[in-house]
Amino acid sequence: MFVLLINKTHKVMVTLTKVEEKIMKILWDIEKGFIKDIIEEYPNPKPPYNSVSTIVRVLVQKEIIGYKAYGKSHQYYPLISKEEYSKGQMKRLVTDYYNNSLSQVVSFFTESKQLKQSELDEAMRMLEELKTKR
Repeated sequence: MFVLLINKTHKVMVTLTKVEEKIMKILWDIEKGFIKDIIEEYPNPKPPYNSVSTIVRVLVQKEIIGYKAYGKSHQYYPLISKEEYSKGQMKRLVTDYYNNSLSQVVSFFTESKQLKQSELDEAMRMLEELKTKR
């Protein structure tokens, strides 16, 4: 997985593993927390403390999460919003798999019959709204 991270100095394409993404989803839900708080959000069997701690340190190095120190403990929080991450993922998907073509994406969903009529109606409404803004 890739994410377009906007930090203080520049934009960087960062790779997230599924495990890193899982931790990010937890942090987005709880907004901030210590390692023990992150572990509490995992279903059973819970991962080892040291494993989660190591992954969190990697995310800090990648500048995806930040922390506030309380003595020897650290409270972690996301530096990128779930919305920013989702936009980056969608942009990568459309660019890498659909030649940067929205019509190819729509064609894929309509041909595979994975859209309900209500979803098609909503997509049409959104496209019309976008058209009037331009």
